[in-house]
Amino acid sequence: MLKRSIIAILLTLVTCVAGLAQSYSFKIAKLKYNGGGDWYANKTSLSNLIQFCNQNLNTNIAPDEAVVEVGSPEIFSYPFVHMTGHGNVVFSDAEALNLRNYLLSGGFLHIDDNYGLDKYVRQEMKKVFPEYEFVELPFDHPIYRQKFNFTGGLPKIHEHDNKPPQGFGIVHKGRLVCFYTYETDLGNGWEDPEIHNDPEHVRQQALRMGANIVTYAITHGDGLQ
Repeated sequence: MLKRSIIAILLTLVTCVAGLAQSYSFKIAKLKYNGGGDWYANKTSLSNLIQFCNQNLNTNIAPDEAVVEVGSPEIFSYPFVHMTGHGNVVFSDAEALNLRNYLLSGGFLHIDDNYGLDKYVRQEMKKVFPEYEFVELPFDHPIYRQKFNFTGGLPKIHEHDNKPPQGFGIVHKGRLVCFYTYETDLGNGWEDPEIHNDPEHVRQQALRMGANIVTYAITHGDGLQ
């Protein structure tokens, strides 16, 4: 009798743990790439963005982001993948093909230039989609008009070269599969406030735009096949 009771308790605990592990709707991943660039930059940014989305959009995103390599089959487990950094990026042919298949299967990639990423990420994304160019999205694009309305496009978080922020996209068969935020530093704005000491209204603008990107990605994707 005691043995059966212990087994029953253990089964209950296993069921509870499994239920907790599956309680989130999905998880966000940060993209790990080769080439020497700091793919790991902005260590607190995604966790803060996730918290903001869960509090303001009633999403149910797992609180801690995953890390996924470009060429890993695990990338298909994440409907939203974020990429950032300051420096060099290199995709092998196999990695480029894997990322392409992920995006064509319903995944979404957000690239945030943390200053210095631009020339590298453009050439490597050309390996992923040789038939497409990045196109600047108009200010009336739906990504700027989710819960939060950005009538002038991306907010400016940090200044580098006195250039306006720009949002570029790769569009496949009418679907935005990759959104590239340039000269804005959204990820810096998502970080813990004491890291960059940004005014709170600036940080809130960054988080709101980030929430728009997440919302757009999960509501306009085809769903991973």
